[in-house]
Amino acid sequence: MSGKTKKDASKKTAQGKAQLSPESYKNKIVTFLKAYNKRLMPLSELETKCRTKRSGRENFTAAFDELRTEGVITVRKGMKVALCSRLDFKTATVSRLSRTFGFAVTDEGVEYFIPGKCMMGAMPGDRVLVADIPSRTGEPEGEVQDIIRQASAALTGRIEFVDGKPYLVPDIASKNHMIITGSDGIELKNGDKVLAEIVFRGRRHAEHKVKITSVFGSSELAASCAKAILASHGAPGEFPAEALKEARKLAEGGVQDLALNNREDLRGLPIFTIDGAESKDLDDAVSVRKTEKGYRLGVHIADVSHYVKGNSALDKEAMLRGTSIYYADQVIPMLPKELSNGICSLNPGEDRLTLSAIMELSGEGELLSYRFCKSVIRSRVKGVYSEVNRLLEGDTDPELTEKYSAVLEEIPLINELADILIEKKKRRHAPELETTESKLIIGEDGACCDVLPRERGKAERIIEEFMLTANEAAAKLARERKVPFVYRVHETPPEEKTAALCEMLRKAGIQYPHFEEFRPSHAAQILDSARDTDKFEAVNMMVLRSMAKAKYSEEPLGHFGLVLEDYAHFTSPIRRYPDLAIHRIITDVLAGYSGDWLKKRYSGFVVNAAERSSAAEVRAVTIERETEDCYKAEYMKQHIGESFTAKISGVTEFGFYAELPNTVEGLVHIRTLPEGEYDYSEPVSLTEKFSGVSYTLGQTVQVVCAAVNVSDGTIDFVLDDDEA
Repeated sequence: MSGKTKKDASKKTAQGKAQLSPESYKNKIVTFLKAYNKRLMPLSELETKCRTKRSGRENFTAAFDELRTEGVITVRKGMKVALCSRLDFKTATVSRLSRTFGFAVTDEGVEYFIPGKCMMGAMPGDRVLVADIPSRTGEPEGEVQDIIRQASAALTGRIEFVDGKPYLVPDIASKNHMIITGSDGIELKNGDKVLAEIVFRGRRHAEHKVKITSVFGSSELAASCAKAILASHGAPGEFPAEALKEARKLAEGGVQDLALNNREDLRGLPIFTIDGAESKDLDDAVSVRKTEKGYRLGVHIADVSHYVKGNSALDKEAMLRGTSIYYADQVIPMLPKELSNGICSLNPGEDRLTLSAIMELSGEGELLSYRFCKSVIRSRVKGVYSEVNRLLEGDTDPELTEKYSAVLEEIPLINELADILIEKKKRRHAPELETTESKLIIGEDGACCDVLPRERGKAERIIEEFMLTANEAAAKLARERKVPFVYRVHETPPEEKTAALCEMLRKAGIQYPHFEEFRPSHAAQILDSARDTDKFEAVNMMVLRSMAKAKYSEEPLGHFGLVLEDYAHFTSPIRRYPDLAIHRIITDVLAGYSGDWLKKRYSGFVVNAAERSSAAEVRAVTIERETEDCYKAEYMKQHIGESFTAKISGVTEFGFYAELPNTVEGLVHIRTLPEGEYDYSEPVSLTEKFSGVSYTLGQTVQVVCAAVNVSDGTIDFVLDDDEA
């Protein structure tokens, strides 16, 4: 309330009358508008009803502005006021923009398509009011009625000179050039990749005016574009001096003998890590042994909380960063390398402090019991996914056998237990959605020289299953002990999304189970019915789009996709702040602190950590996706004019996206398709009315790379002449 409190009610105006608080004015405004027999009330009449002349205008204005910002009320032409609910306006956040359209997601999670002419110049992150307009596709389509809160004014683009004058061609939001009002003395060259700040907002994107704040190099280089993307999203740079000082001191101190007190000594166990070949921040190790009842699984995680204390300079910086950001061959770490690659990393042959989850599992993989303990380990070997996959397949050689000699007996055992856990997940009817990640190959010159699908073999699946089990045990501990915690939650999809899923499946002629409440088993049934058919890609995409976004929460809301009541992120405290946060809490639980003390210490902390970590994750994912697009476009520059076999990966009313086997995706615009009149059945197909020729999700097509734009990370395909 703009710094006001209810004490304001006792303040006096110049006339000596008691002045109402902003909160009281908010109640009055809403009450009068609800009681009004018309949708729109003149502002002057509302002021009269609220008696602002008698009791002062300052708090009325504060209340009025706050209600507008919250999306409760809106001001229309002629200074008339209305409740947004009466006009059926929805509060939403602009999620993304193309050059000719955008999308906004309502607070209820419904995504609206917004034609460019209906955007009112709104930018990503802006809070807006959206009204429904007639849809051409059956999907929600709307028009921005008001921008109630502006987001960051930063945007990226490239410089283009017209008649000797520089203009900004933004990567998003406009097909027009933006006027540059200043550049703080920075010399601009044609093709520069830049970061700009909007200094004037018009009613259309083309009317915005910008100031250039940074130049990163040529917009034809993905590395330059990546720097601009990092800057535009406020990605962290160098660590503060105080945090680096703390990290160096901890690294120089090594593992102190005193730190081994009250820790379980697990250095005699055949514990080892398995990671990617390039990994340097090794934060998880495993051990498995057979027992009378089944298996004892040990998941041993770097005890980062031993080194990074609450409210230290390192902790404050880690919470600010939230997560490590990985892109191309680069990483922006959450912790300085002295910790992430050094004293905290579970390097082979070195004593390392850990927080271990020791879990007793039945022969069917059920969690019989679990315990957590502070421990010290000495990893036997730095396992590599590709090498372990070779061992599992029986493809080995003397050198590989020698490297893994200390854990060779454990390799078949971890495979055996993973199979049991995978089967257990199937019994829970967890939906098996398929996604493919990209691996960018970066040359010595920093340019992308190849793109490959990231292979995911059995070793990757083994570690994933073991980490899931430990994560479940950590969340179970917190819920059973009723202590404050940061949970990883994945809620049931919103009803609107499941209704849209059913409608899309119906349009595509795909059978689906009827339900009153959508459950994971329904998603699994839909996927399984289409698996190994030519419709699977389409069905997989539809189900994926229907899902809610996973996030962090202080409430144990469960995980829909994994079909688990208890779930948290426990296994990566080097690169994720929520994991570090719950390590700190588990440490205090193990120390014997009471529930009341833990609630007093951590209740506010977990709310803050969950909210900030969710936001940091969204930022990291956005950066990784946008930079990857630029590197893929850079790679495809050397393949312009070449023909490729591709699969249709997305269908829109303006064309379709085609994905190559190496994961590169490009747009086949509708204007390049054979001439005709096309019907769009979202998101399944684009069909020419008279010929019946259809382009359908999952369909194989032959395309030619026609153009690329490294600056905005876009690739244009056209159908091969034979295909067209």
